[in-house]
Amino acid sequence: MLVDTDDLGVAEAALSANYAKIRMSAVAAPSTSTRITSAEIGKVAAHRSEFGFSFRYEIDPLDKLAICLVEAGAVEQRLPGRSPETGGPGDVMAAGVRDDLSFSGSVRAGRFSQLLLDRTLFDEVAATGPRDDGAPIRLTALQPVSAQANAHLAGLIAYVRDNVATDPFVAENPMVIGAVQRYVAASVLSAFPNTALLEPTAGDRRDSTPVLLQRAISFIDDNAHRDISLTDISRAVYVTPRALQYMFRKHRDCTPTEYLRRVRLHHAHLDLITGNRAATTVAQIARKWGFLHTSRFAVYYREAYGQSPHVTLRG
Repeated sequence: MLVDTDDLGVAEAALSANYAKIRMSAVAAPSTSTRITSAEIGKVAAHRSEFGFSFRYEIDPLDKLAICLVEAGAVEQRLPGRSPETGGPGDVMAAGVRDDLSFSGSVRAGRFSQLLLDRTLFDEVAATGPRDDGAPIRLTALQPVSAQANAHLAGLIAYVRDNVATDPFVAENPMVIGAVQRYVAASVLSAFPNTALLEPTAGDRRDSTPVLLQRAISFIDDNAHRDISLTDISRAVYVTPRALQYMFRKHRDCTPTEYLRRVRLHHAHLDLITGNRAATTVAQIARKWGFLHTSRFAVYYREAYGQSPHVTLRG
């Protein structure tokens, strides 16, 4: 529990400590009940907020990016030089798209779920890493590009909130934590307009030789048991993440993360073959190798090995 109070000052202090310095003013509220729960998943935090009153706010720049799902009520944001934008029930909005801008707005009494992301996660999933000019990757809009993108994020937020954040196994498995936080970051970049430069440059194309590819493959093969990202692989080979993506597409017709998944799937296959079904489950083996969704793991496994992982485990 982050905070559970009827005192506006206490609520303001809790929000300031976990988001950024905020100033709140209640709007004709007989009660100022505030309840916020929180769970950490690596560089992602899952919050659920319930406000029994409406209020206006002014907030300093956010260190982290917040992705908010409005479950009930409404939220309005006003960024300097831009028209206000509002989200109602079912809408997803980003807050803190710029880490150098304060903003203001209002919240109508209701219930909200938020994912707070460390901005460096974008460098682990975007094909660029930091942009060539040194500027960080940023979102350029407060709302998703389409209704489909909004629906995907709404489902993702709910899943992380209700399943991942409450699963004690996740907290004990760095590989699963890494997979979850990078999937969240990739989903956000796919859903919102942003400044990531995805197309390879001329330099990236030059850094795509078979020798460099083999170094990348060797690094993945040797470190598949660790929580490694696109950035980790590119740094090991001394190329940009864009170049890494390009060389795998060119020579292997897949992405580096797809190749990593195949390697981990192979290790899971070996564990299933040697596993004792009385003491081991498919879900345990899948999660050991970074597959959070057992059903999705089963699909990948059947595509690769032609049968259910449960059949392999039974011998």
